[in-house]
Amino acid sequence: MDKFLDGRGALVTGSTSGIGHGIALLLAKAGAKVMLNGFGKPDEIAKARAEVGSLMGVAEAPYSAADLSKPEAVRQMIKDAEAALGTLDILVNNAGIQVVAPIEEFPDDKFDAIIAINMSSNFHAIKAALPGMKARDWGRIINIASAHGLRGSPHKVAYVMAKHAVVGMTKVVAQEVAQTPITVNAICPGFVRTPLAEAQLAPLAKEHGVSEEVALRDYLLEKQPSKRWIEVDEVAQMALYLCGPGSGGVTGTALSIDGGWTSA
Repeated sequence: MDKFLDGRGALVTGSTSGIGHGIALLLAKAGAKVMLNGFGKPDEIAKARAEVGSLMGVAEAPYSAADLSKPEAVRQMIKDAEAALGTLDILVNNAGIQVVAPIEEFPDDKFDAIIAINMSSNFHAIKAALPGMKARDWGRIINIASAHGLRGSPHKVAYVMAKHAVVGMTKVVAQEVAQTPITVNAICPGFVRTPLAEAQLAPLAKEHGVSEEVALRDYLLEKQPSKRWIEVDEVAQMALYLCGPGSGGVTGTALSIDGGWTSA
């Protein structure tokens, strides 16, 4: 792969697994120095750091254990990334959590946590990272939203609220920095094949008395016309494009990768 990101520093939140880890790997392959962030078991975090680090030519990638529900922790994470990488040119806000319940039964503490991690952390990270990007006269901010940033679904009030807000935030910040070489975009995936998503299949199959294959096609991917998973690498490739040559005019967009979900 062409090392077109050589010398660039990147921070990817929620990157110890899933979509974030896939993005971190591709950015590192393209030459970026990458800091990881996220929760998980110590051995899983160590493995993720080693995988990304090997592409960077080091034993392990830098890592922040910042709790993104706390604004001060987010601000410190940005400072730590700038110190560890020497420069922070790419910010990928990917971290997120999910809880499913009807609104009248939705736990207040879970609602607050989803808003804090899925939405507010993006604001605090962008606010802290932008001054450095402006000083260096280059930057890429990528917010991983969701098809739920463009559509609603029952029982997901906090998640849908947060992701809609992330898309709106993306548009505002993009307009504010439109006359600089900094772009701000949102990626809106449908159902992506990750361990957390795949774990939903067995309970869903049991609930409806069908095979996992049928549960995937008829229930989990009910709104996704392609009836197939979006793969992590597909989302990562879109993020890589937004950081690469030829993408400078793409800003303020909500790019769907959802198997046709939002085409309806």
